[in-house]
Amino acid sequence: MNIGAPQNSMLNKDYITRAELFADKVYHATKAYLPTISRACLISTFLEDGLRMWFQWGPQRDFMDQSWGCGYILGSLFVLINLFGQLGGCVLVLLQKKVPLAVGILFFIVFLQTIAYSILLDFQFLMRNLALVGALLLVLADSHQEARSVFAGVPSIGDNKPKNYLQLAGRSLLAFMYITLLRFEVSFLQIVQDIFGAALMVLVTIGYKTKLSALILVIVLSSLNVYYNCWWLIPADRALRDFLKYDFFQTLSVVGGLLMIVLRGPGSVSMDQHKKNW
Repeated sequence: MNIGAPQNSMLNKDYITRAELFADKVYHATKAYLPTISRACLISTFLEDGLRMWFQWGPQRDFMDQSWGCGYILGSLFVLINLFGQLGGCVLVLLQKKVPLAVGILFFIVFLQTIAYSILLDFQFLMRNLALVGALLLVLADSHQEARSVFAGVPSIGDNKPKNYLQLAGRSLLAFMYITLLRFEVSFLQIVQDIFGAALMVLVTIGYKTKLSALILVIVLSSLNVYYNCWWLIPADRALRDFLKYDFFQTLSVVGGLLMIVLRGPGSVSMDQHKKNW
């Protein structure tokens, strides 16, 4: 009879329980300012790109003209829409004013840039944009207020709330960010990183041990982001600096989405919620 297997199982459960208790302590220690931090991280890529449009007005306009032959006026209009759309949306999200409108504007900016920069033809950029859409959905879910029933005393069906499905869609789309970080290299550390990160993203997507998994992913993604996208070490006159800067703030926005999951949980459409119901 194998006595070791049950003991190992109990030991693993003990480690997970301790990790969850640690995650709860982190949450309670930071919950006063975690909402502001998560929103600030989430809108960071839009804020950075909006400021880029201001400081690089001419080059951005000329790039659009050269890419699409749209001329001076339409090229300037593109920059103008990105400038005011992104900065305005960021301000509204941070102030928590008209958040659905702000998220709608930022959705439009993501769609516009996907077409304008031919991102549909670039797998990595497309995956990152989908992850960014997931982060925006989590902001929308966080602000979503369920309409009260016009019939007094009629109970609402929790699993049918749009907010819960927005959270599910947001969690699922966030997983695309980690796909862009997978590196199929024959090295032990890289293989462990790929498997470990992919497993965490699956757990976040299905909503199992969600807060703990999201918190670990915040640490992992933040570390990889600083390691791979250290744009501040690149001279300002090199094009690589702008590419790394863009990747850095996009990843930071996804980290903001994961912090939102740590803050609000996975919602009702998740394995964690179903376990409670069992």
